[in-house]
Amino acid sequence: MSTTDQADVLRRYLAAARGDLLWKLEGLGERDVRMPRTATGTNLLGIVLHCANVEIGYFGPTFGRAWPEPGHPCLIPDDAYDLDPQADWWVPADISAATVVDFYRAAGTFADAAFDELPPDATGRVAWWPEERAHVSLPAIAVHVLSDIARHAGHADVLREQADGAAGMRPSAMNLPEGFDWPAYVDRLSGIAEGFAD
Repeated sequence: MSTTDQADVLRRYLAAARGDLLWKLEGLGERDVRMPRTATGTNLLGIVLHCANVEIGYFGPTFGRAWPEPGHPCLIPDDAYDLDPQADWWVPADISAATVVDFYRAAGTFADAAFDELPPDATGRVAWWPEERAHVSLPAIAVHVLSDIARHAGHADVLREQADGAAGMRPSAMNLPEGFDWPAYVDRLSGIAEGFAD
């Protein structure tokens, strides 16, 4: 496989992962996308904000590339984490969900442009990683970021199901059996679990 083909594959999978994540917000209002649904406050809109900042950081400064809108309200500056280590996991009330979604789409465009602007074997340095592993290649960072987005898209799957029961992998491939008796299935699994005393 040529390096051009490899870059195209990475771009395609990154785009699919972004789309899967954003789909989990569709049809929900501001309250539901912001509502924390875990004991650590994980929420759908916060996941998107986090992923956008991750892509900008890894495909930007790591390779000497500057994000074109340094004053964007969704861009979390490095020093913000000194005051709030969760700074990129929640969205202030004065920033709309639509603004965050648009920001993430722009971050994806910015990340994808790295494959056009840099040579396929480009190397960079992740400033926030330990020095012994801070020097990286563009393909390695693409795989790292893809892994991160996919993990968070999985989190979003669970959060969305908690929000309104909507489930599925993506609109074109739900990956769920049709007409399945989910309540009976859950009851069966619960019965098995209840048979164990922890």
